[in-house]
Amino acid sequence: MDDLKIRPRRSFIFTPGLKPEMFPKAIASGADIVCIELEDGIAIHDKDEARATTIKALKTLEINESTEIVVRINCQRTKHGLLDLEAFVSSGIDLKAIMLPKVQSPDEIKLIDDLLTDAQLKTELHVIMETNQALESIYEIALSSKRIAALFFGGVDMAADLRCENTWENLLFARSKIVHAAASAGIDVLDVPYLDLENMDGMKKEAILAKNLGFSGKGSIHPKQIKILNDVFTPSEAEIKLAEKIVDEFEKSGKGLLVIDGKLIEKPVLREMQRKLSISKRLK
Repeated sequence: MDDLKIRPRRSFIFTPGLKPEMFPKAIASGADIVCIELEDGIAIHDKDEARATTIKALKTLEINESTEIVVRINCQRTKHGLLDLEAFVSSGIDLKAIMLPKVQSPDEIKLIDDLLTDAQLKTELHVIMETNQALESIYEIALSSKRIAALFFGGVDMAADLRCENTWENLLFARSKIVHAAASAGIDVLDVPYLDLENMDGMKKEAILAKNLGFSGKGSIHPKQIKILNDVFTPSEAEIKLAEKIVDEFEKSGKGLLVIDGKLIEKPVLREMQRKLSISKRLK
C-alpha cells in the first residue's frame, strides 16, 4: 500500500448534497470519511440543485485534516453521472476523492482517470462494488487505476442483484472476493453499513466479522454507530506492540523470514504491520 494513501478509514457516513448545513455536523461526527451524497439519496428532480449546492459549499467548507471528504456522484453511465463529473472537473475545486457507484468494468475507471488527468487533478477514486458484473471483473477493476484508494462493498444492491437476502452468510463469498481484490491492489476496503439502528450489538458483531475477514472499516447510517465502528477497527495496544516488534526485528535482521515468540513470520506480513503503525500514528 502506498504510504501516501495509508490513513484511518474505520468508518464513513453519508450527508445529503442538498443540505450543506449538515456538512459540518457530519465532519464533527467522528467518522473518518464523510461522503456527500448525490446519488441514491437524492431524487431525480433534485439532482441538479444538489450538484450545484455541493460545489458551492465545498468552496468554503472548513475541513479538519483527520476527515476525508468524498463526493458520491451518480452512476457514470447515466446523464446525471456525466453532468456530475463535468461539473466537478470544471469547478476549480481540488476535490480529495470521488466515489463511483455501480461500477461494472475497469474501462469505466480508466475513462474517469483519463478525464481527471487531462484536468490535472489529483482526485482519488473510491469505488463501490455492488453488482454481480463488477464481482466478475473485481481484480481488473481494483488494479485499473492508481487513483483508487479504497473499494466499498455495496451489500444492499449486491443482494438485490444476486436475488438473495442481505445477510452476512449469503454475501460472504462476495465480501471475500472484494477483500482479496483490495489486498491484490494494496488498497483499503470498507464494508456496507449495518441498517438496524436499534441493534448496536448486532452491528458490533458484524463489524468484528468484517475486520477479521480483512475489511479496513465499515459504513454507518447514523452518528451513534461511529464510535463503536472506530473502536472495532482501531488497532489495539497489543496489535501495535506486536507490529512494532515485528517491524523492528525485520529491520535488524534484514532477512525474509523470522521466528518471533515461537511463530514463523514471513516478510509479506510487514506491509500489514506497517499499515497498523501508520494508522496508529495518524490517530494520535
